[in-house]
Amino acid sequence: MDQACLTIQMFLQAQQKNKIVGWLSAFSFLLHVLLSWLFVIKLGFGLAGAMSAFIISSWLLIIGEFVYIFGGWCPNTWKGFAIAAFADMLPLVKLSISSGVMICLELWYSSILVLLAGYMKNATVAISAFSICLNINGWEFMVCLGFLGSSCVRISNELGRGNAKAAKFSIKVALVTSIIIGLIFWVLCMLFSREISHLFTSSEEIAESVFRLHVLLAFSMLLNSIYPVLTGVAVGAGVQSMVAFVNLGSYYVIGLPVGILLGYVAHLQVTGLWIGLLGGVGVQTLLLSYLTWRIDWNEQVNRASERLGRFFIETTEGSDESSNLA
Repeated sequence: MDQACLTIQMFLQAQQKNKIVGWLSAFSFLLHVLLSWLFVIKLGFGLAGAMSAFIISSWLLIIGEFVYIFGGWCPNTWKGFAIAAFADMLPLVKLSISSGVMICLELWYSSILVLLAGYMKNATVAISAFSICLNINGWEFMVCLGFLGSSCVRISNELGRGNAKAAKFSIKVALVTSIIIGLIFWVLCMLFSREISHLFTSSEEIAESVFRLHVLLAFSMLLNSIYPVLTGVAVGAGVQSMVAFVNLGSYYVIGLPVGILLGYVAHLQVTGLWIGLLGGVGVQTLLLSYLTWRIDWNEQVNRASERLGRFFIETTEGSDESSNLA
């Protein structure tokens, strides 16, 4: 479901149809709030009700985007199914697989850490505190996820235009803007370190555990403002496979073992796990920065031009064949 939504949204964003994505997302969010209140509070369905509300609102968002695309509001990019759409499927499949691996490695990382928190001494407090911090971290990450999508679309568009200079300038603008937002969240996290946990719990023990993590959480939020942009740049340049290897190495070779050692061997508990998480994200950010610095943008422009030229030739040939058959 998430993969379908992300793919459709990037398809629309590539055509600068951001308003429809925003309106549909806003409608989905409001519907989710309403359904959550109805299922969880009014009808008392509990966790099952919350999950049902999420599934319904998410699928309605996807259906709305499909209706917009297939309903004729994208006349220049959707004219029905054609044989030309299946040209060069193998490279597309390779990119899709590498993108899927890249995203899965990132999503599984936090899930594994939550699972590890469940084996600690005071598991209830550990899982609650860790989950609250992940939730807060996720709020800020949603903002930066927008920069991932916009960076990906902008870089790919500039490469398609043959403008390497504009692509590099776009990276700088996206990074500076995202870092400023990250600094704002960093300051808020440091200022309201005690108050923020009470949005999620009334337990003083859990709130105190969250407070002990607030410095690490603040720096995690700061890094959240950097690596999504760099990931978007790499995806826009078509090097998703490299990002997948970066995620594998930084999260599972460095971050996870460090978290286990500090959490269980050094007895730092949840703090140790979060240090491991922060270390993995830090290494990921450094590697993605190096990868972005090493990309030859002029070469990427040449590759994009070659792909576009091949696509237009094959599309023209397919259209000629269809005309002859008619």
